Amino acid sequence: MADRRYSDDEISEIFRRATEVQQRAPQQQLPPSEGMSLAELQSIGREAGIAPELVAQAARELDQPATPRVSSLLGIPTGVARTIRLERRLTDDEWDALVVRLRDTFEARGLITVQGAFRTWSNGNLHVLVEPSGEGQLVRFRTSHGRARAYIAGGLVLASITGISVAAAATAGLDTLNNAIDSFGSLFLIGATLFGAGLLQLPRWRKTRRLQMDEVADRLLRITGSKDEG
Repeated sequence: MADRRYSDDEISEIFRRATEVQQRAPQQQLPPSEGMSLAELQSIGREAGIAPELVAQAARELDQPATPRVSSLLGIPTGVARTIRLERRLTDDEWDALVVRLRDTFEARGLITVQGAFRTWSNGNLHVLVEPSGEGQLVRFRTSHGRARAYIAGGLVLASITGISVAAAATAGLDTLNNAIDSFGSLFLIGATLFGAGLLQLPRWRKTRRLQMDEVADRLLRITGSKDEG
């Protein structure tokens, strides 16, 4: 089996990960089209004082799907994300079949965007991006619950206004404080209701979206003969 060849971008990423906190040396122009093998990278790294095993480890990490970032609000997860790596690239027919599967699974027509080797299917906050990765591809699923985020943020704003107003009234005396509590009590209840409504929507929604992503991802892994590394 032929050694894997790494592109210029992958080479830069490998050495960035291998050196970590070490100061990077000025980059030299690397061979453009044919790329470099791991052994060649290790040889260059050895001359730069980087242990070969660090270069190999960084190269392995490059082939692993990056941990997807899940949208959150004040530490509360308000989204779902998943990334898988396919060992080969999808054909045009397989991409078309993926779009059909996405439309059926998420019950949405969605918008298709193709920019060179990058393909995207999106519907509102839901995005599925297919991008090249070596000889294969990365498929990134990402979504967030916009309504829940709005409820939570709105609830926090109203609660903050209430708290600030009551705190300011407290410095003016007991009568003023009581009046402020009476005036802003309903505002606080509205804020608390919005905040709670936002939180209650998230668990079931996140579970449903995760199962939907898993279903599509598992199918892609099967048809491309790939392993789930995420």
